Amino acid sequence: MTDTTAQPPAAMAGFERLLSLWVGLAMIGGIALGAWVPGLFAAIAAAEIASINLVVAVLIWAMVYPMMLGVDPAALGGIARQPKGLMITLAVNWLIKPFTMALLAVLFFEHVFAPFVAPEDAAQYIAGLILLGAAPCTAMVFVWSQLTRGDETYTLVQVSVNDLIMVVAFAPIVALLLGVTEIVVPWETLVLATLLYVALPLAAGLLTRRMLGRAERIAEVQAKVKPVSALGLIATVAILFGLQGEVILDRPLVIALIAVPILLQSYGIFAIAYAAAFALKVPHRIAAPCALIGTSNFFELAVAVAISLFGLNSGAALATVVGVLVEVPVMLSLVAFANRTRARFAAA
Repeated sequence: MTDTTAQPPAAMAGFERLLSLWVGLAMIGGIALGAWVPGLFAAIAAAEIASINLVVAVLIWAMVYPMMLGVDPAALGGIARQPKGLMITLAVNWLIKPFTMALLAVLFFEHVFAPFVAPEDAAQYIAGLILLGAAPCTAMVFVWSQLTRGDETYTLVQVSVNDLIMVVAFAPIVALLLGVTEIVVPWETLVLATLLYVALPLAAGLLTRRMLGRAERIAEVQAKVKPVSALGLIATVAILFGLQGEVILDRPLVIALIAVPILLQSYGIFAIAYAAAFALKVPHRIAAPCALIGTSNFFELAVAVAISLFGLNSGAALATVVGVLVEVPVMLSLVAFANRTRARFAAA
C-alpha cells in the first residue's frame, strides 16, 4: 500500500535497538531536571493553547513527520482491499477498550485495593482510568507503527477514522461510564490536537514527496529524518516526567496501584487485537499498528479532560499521568514482541 512496504524490513539501527534504555534515562533525567530547574519546566508548562502544550506538540510533530513522509496518496484505494485491520481497530477501540478499562478500574479500586485507598480517592482514580480508556491514540501510534515497519498510509487512515469517531463518541462514553448526565469536553483541545498531530505533519509529508518526486529520493530522505522521530519521543518523555516528577516521587505506592489495571488493560487489549489480526490473516504491516493503536492512549486529551473536570491536583489527573508513565515501556515491549513475531503473519 506504500512504495516502501514491498521491501524487506531492515534491522533496527543501533540507536533504535537501545530505545528502551534511552527512554528509561529520559524518565530519570526528566524527574531530576524537574527538581533541579523547576523554572524551566514551569515555562514549558505555560506554553499552552486549549490545554495542548506547544512544546510537546512540536516534539510530537517531529515524531510523526517521518511517518507521514511515507504516506502515498495513490495507495489509499488499497484500504478497501484490506478492511479487516480497520474493523479490528474500531471494534477494539470503541466496543471493548473503554468498558474493560472501567471494569478493571472498578474491580481494583472498589474491591482489591479497597483496604489501601480511601473511597473518595478511589473514585478519582477510577475516573482518570476511564478517561484513559476512552481516548485511543492519535499521535504516538505513528512512532509505534514506524518501529514495527507498519504501513504508513493504512495507519493514517486508522487514526483519522478514530479521530472522527472520537469527536462524537468520547463524551457520551465517558459520561456513561462515569455515571453522570453531563460532561464538559474541551472540543478545542481535540480539534487542535488533530490539526497539530495529524493534519499538519501529513500536509508537510505530502508536500515533501511532491518536491522530491522519485521514490528512491523519498526513501533516502525518509531514512535521514527517521532518527528525529526517536529523539522527539525521548525529549517528550523527559518533559512529561519533569512536569510530574514531584507527584511521582511523593506517592510511589499510589502510582504502583494505578499502574496495575493499566498494565493488565494494555497487554490484554494488544492480545485481543493481535490475535484477531492473526486469525483473520491480516498482513503484519497492518496487524501490528492495528493492535498498537488500541493499546496506546491519547493521553494529552485524557490529562486535559481530567484537569478540566477534577482539577490539576486531583486523583483523576494523577491517574492519567500514570498512564503516560506506564505507556512508553509497555509499548516498547509490545513493539519488540510484534517485531519478533512478524514471520508468523501473512506476507501480503
